Amino acid sequence: MRTIKRTARLALGATAGAALALSSTTPAQASTWELKHSHQKICVQANYSHSTYLIAAVVGSWSTTIHMGMKNLPPGSTDESAPIPPGSNYTDPEDGSTTINGWIGLTFPPLPAGTYESLLTASDGTRTESNPVTINVKAWC
Repeated sequence: MRTIKRTARLALGATAGAALALSSTTPAQASTWELKHSHQKICVQANYSHSTYLIAAVVGSWSTTIHMGMKNLPPGSTDESAPIPPGSNYTDPEDGSTTINGWIGLTFPPLPAGTYESLLTASDGTRTESNPVTINVKAWC
């Protein structure tokens, strides 16, 4: 009985040691992602509330959640987006298509006519990338 317990402890210790050794020699997955540039423009009618959305693609691989958002929106405007969980997304080498994995919902209050230069951003907490988005507020779109 004593031999069985001792053998079990040795086996458990060897297994734990091997697992620890393997985990410490395995390199951490590097994040190699980028926010694909999409040249987006929005037009909203002046003096009316408006809701719309932007789409985006993060390509490459990442090991932490990526959060998207907007900077420099017109006054009173809001944005809302879902986080992109760890994973990967690559452009199809055959046809050049890329899966859209990000979206940002936008709500605009009644605004006077004008042009606003905003930024669509993506960040994993360490690195942030952004793309310009032009928001045109006109009498007619």
